Amino acid sequence: MKNEPGAQTPLILAVDDRRLLPKATRVARSSREGTLLLEEHRDREIDELWLDHDLGGGDTIMPVVALLEQAAFDDRPFRIGVILVHTSDMSAGETIVRALTVWSYRARQAIA
Repeated sequence: MKNEPGAQTPLILAVDDRRLLPKATRVARSSREGTLLLEEHRDREIDELWLDHDLGGGDTIMPVVALLEQAAFDDRPFRIGVILVHTSDMSAGETIVRALTVWSYRARQAIA
């Protein structure tokens, strides 16, 4: 299926330490890279944001989640169509989804 003339490619950002994500526009491999990636796209509409909980070496997605929560608390939430939490840690995934939906982000857990 081809894009309509003049249609923009969806902006799909991902924070995941190891998965190959060919549909993602940009991929960050650590929480630090993830927060920088989000800040870089602060004033743009993000179609999808994919998050993995465990980012290796003791790093987790929680700094990125905290950035999203703080933005919403400051009444400047990121404009994100949907947040997909891709993690094999089901409990952590549920915690992330619950935390983000409290701030009115559309978030759901996806099977990792």
